[in-house]
Amino acid sequence: MTLCLSLATTTVFAETQSHTGGIGIGGSGEVTLFEQIVLLMVIGRGLGEVMQRIGQPAIIGQLLAGLILGPSLFGWVWPEAHRLIFPEGKEHKDLITGIANTGVLLLLLLTGMETDLKLAREVGKPAIAVAAAGVAMPLAFGVALGEFLPDSILPNPNNRLVAALFLGTALSISSIKIVAMVVREMNFMRRNLGQIIVSSAIMEDTVGWVIISITLGIAGAGSIAAGPLAKTVIGTALFLVLSYTAGRWLVFQLIRWVNDTFVSEYALITAILVVMFAMALTTQAIGVNTVLGAFVAGVLVGESPIMSQHIQEQLRGFITAFMMPIFFGLSGLSADLTILRDPKILALTAGLVAIASLGKFAGAFIGGRIGGLTGRQSLAVGSAMNARGSTEVIVATIGLSMGALTQNLYSMIVTMAVITTMAMPPMLRWALNRLPMEKEEEHRLKKEAMDEKGFISQLERLLIAADDSINGKFASRFAGFIAGHRGMALTVLALGSANSGSAGESGLKHLAQEGAKAGDRSSPEDQKRSMKTEISARVETGKAGEVVVAEGRKGYDLLFIGLKRMMSDDGAFSQSVNQIAVGFEGPLALVMAGYRKDAAVADQGFKILVPVNGTEPSRRAAEFAFAMAPPEGSDVTALHVASQQAKRKASSRSAAGNRDAGAEKAVLRDVISLGSRYGYKNIHKAVHTDVAPDKAILAEAKRIEADFIVIGTGRRVGDTLSFGQTTENVLRGWRGGIILVVS
Repeated sequence: MTLCLSLATTTVFAETQSHTGGIGIGGSGEVTLFEQIVLLMVIGRGLGEVMQRIGQPAIIGQLLAGLILGPSLFGWVWPEAHRLIFPEGKEHKDLITGIANTGVLLLLLLTGMETDLKLAREVGKPAIAVAAAGVAMPLAFGVALGEFLPDSILPNPNNRLVAALFLGTALSISSIKIVAMVVREMNFMRRNLGQIIVSSAIMEDTVGWVIISITLGIAGAGSIAAGPLAKTVIGTALFLVLSYTAGRWLVFQLIRWVNDTFVSEYALITAILVVMFAMALTTQAIGVNTVLGAFVAGVLVGESPIMSQHIQEQLRGFITAFMMPIFFGLSGLSADLTILRDPKILALTAGLVAIASLGKFAGAFIGGRIGGLTGRQSLAVGSAMNARGSTEVIVATIGLSMGALTQNLYSMIVTMAVITTMAMPPMLRWALNRLPMEKEEEHRLKKEAMDEKGFISQLERLLIAADDSINGKFASRFAGFIAGHRGMALTVLALGSANSGSAGESGLKHLAQEGAKAGDRSSPEDQKRSMKTEISARVETGKAGEVVVAEGRKGYDLLFIGLKRMMSDDGAFSQSVNQIAVGFEGPLALVMAGYRKDAAVADQGFKILVPVNGTEPSRRAAEFAFAMAPPEGSDVTALHVASQQAKRKASSRSAAGNRDAGAEKAVLRDVISLGSRYGYKNIHKAVHTDVAPDKAILAEAKRIEADFIVIGTGRRVGDTLSFGQTTENVLRGWRGGIILVVS
């Protein structure tokens, strides 16, 4: 009903425009463009919603919207109205095509941003084997098929190679977005096989765009000539090498500079788009299509350590809501399924679907077996790799625009993409449901689930506000260690006078760097990020609070504070600490070294006491305690304080007593799991009963001769820091080191 009403309304409006000579913002051309956009967005969104509700990718609905609005249905049933809304004139087509071409680049930017090359590197042999065989076999099948196609559906029967290469490429690449969607929906994204499937699709996508670039170079030359082909291959290789070395660093520096310098809204998105277009123009200049540059730009942007989630969501929202319905709708609009009324074309299309499915499934299955997968696992991989979707449509669209494909051959490829994409989800769901979870897999997934709800594991960028005191030195060392453990970005603000500032800056930066090296050495491979820790430092002689407020706007996840005067004589925090803390909205780590005089002890580990009670602040403190120093040489004691009454309940057989005992055990068990994630094999447990929490903390710290007590606490509302009586009593009663992790 909505579809019919939209078509009827738009048709009446288009007829009005044709009779009046065009009215509106800029005349009939722009009005027609707006009509087309509205129809593609409304119908594409509606059908995409329907597809998702029945377990199919939304992209299928957008392609179907184009097929319905195109000559396959609307143009066939009501050709006059179709010509009014989608006129054949070049000036009309150029408007919507220009938007769609920009959409292609943005889609590839988004695909690259969602491509996890680290994941592909981790999986290793099985993914490489699946990707290699999964590309080679269908590519060979497609090229061979191109050599036997009838002359009538080829643009140039005397030069079959270009059409055959486009056909082979369209058959050989899987759609990473659709593969990832189904794998994620089945909760297999972090399963071993799920990682192999997604990694194989990533490799296929990457290799596929290189193949496409070479194919486009050949298509531009019209034939295989040694000179142009060598230029394309060498240019592509150099571009990839430079992009993933110097280019990665340059993109990160640009993103960081824009993020830290510009105050206008969405400046970072502008920078990302500039990077995309610059790299697209670079690939075009070396004889390779712009699509490769856009895809690689997305990969580099996605790997930036300070790329926040909300920036990615903003880009994804615009591309998904606006560009995808237009591009895929226009792709469906360009196909004409009425050609399938010809029995010969129908038979050729059926043969194309069969060859595409057989070649892709067989290639991925054989690759899985070569890579050491079982038969069931290889069956699931073969089912997953058979989804074409967006990638093949993009390839076919480029081929059609370049004249390498005829309208009939393009329509056949789009039909193949729709059928194989719709067949993949039920096949993959059936195959994955037959695979049990292995013990090693279960253990790894528990670790990753812990990371997802963790504190340190979610940090991306750290800030230090410190002076050249022992507190500042320890804060720099601890922050450096945590940053190095996961490859985070770190900024040191050396607070002090103009005379002593430069020495403080270099000293604090050096300590942070040494800490980062130690953190990197102790970091397990599964926790390391693709970028190494980048540490910047500068002297700040202005008011500490104003300096931190200005810097904090650039986006930091945790602020370390280490000043010579952390506490006032009355036992409250100093004015400088209060000003810094109030100006920063995120979590804080207040570092007080106590009687210690040398920060170099950070290399040797610590005796650490962390009180835990099951609350989120105490859990954050426990994770911080494990993350702040290497497990070799460090001892962590988790202290749980319970009243004598609770202890008596726990020893009874009452339901309440069992619950209390169970809660205590659950808290300590959770802390032990956290410690094992950071490499701690022997975590001490202590339980104190019938004593005030502050007295229990001080007594246990004295007993184990703790170097640092790490306390998790919540920030109370006000202009000064206040954390409750227990924390304040510990601060007054302990002369050793204390770190407050403030949420």
